Amino acid sequence: MMLEFLSASTLLFMLLNPFLLVVYLIDVFQKLSTAIFARVILRAGCISIGVFTFSALLGEMVFRDILQARFAAFQIFGGIVFLLIGLRFVFHGNAAIEALRGESRYIAGAIAMPLMIGPGTIGASILIGKRLGPGLAVLSIFLTVLLSAAVMILLKRIHDVVRSHNEPMLERYIEVAGRITALVVGTFALEMIMQGAEGWLRTFF
Repeated sequence: MMLEFLSASTLLFMLLNPFLLVVYLIDVFQKLSTAIFARVILRAGCISIGVFTFSALLGEMVFRDILQARFAAFQIFGGIVFLLIGLRFVFHGNAAIEALRGESRYIAGAIAMPLMIGPGTIGASILIGKRLGPGLAVLSIFLTVLLSAAVMILLKRIHDVVRSHNEPMLERYIEVAGRITALVVGTFALEMIMQGAEGWLRTFF
């Protein structure tokens, strides 16, 4: 059970990917102080925990009984959306995610969705609920989102120190790192599509 808990938590952490999120949020990094950024990230984390917990506890039932849709359909559609986000970032860099996030008047909500709450993380939360059961699923989600938020706050502090010494090199690194990690997003997206297709095909065989 401990291995299952670690495996499920690692999956959600990889999909949240705080190292990629901070690349998406570089404009927010530059505008906000560390204290304000920490408050914003923690609010976004609370929103995400609520959505992920709901997905883990009721997600599959909502798809089956209310929406009357197969979870496989969500995986395929979510994978396509995730893939498009990854492709946009590969070709257009940080400007692509700024356009997706929109205006920053309600920045915590804008960070939570679509950056933290997306097809991949919701799908992972549903799978965590199926694998671990209610209690462990909620604990896994809480600890994973909290760890992701802590990593982003730490990276914000590191960014502020490094930026004051060598801003051009930092911006170049962020641009390259963002495009490379976007390839990981695309890989997860294709995996979601393939898992959804496999689940759909199993209904026929």
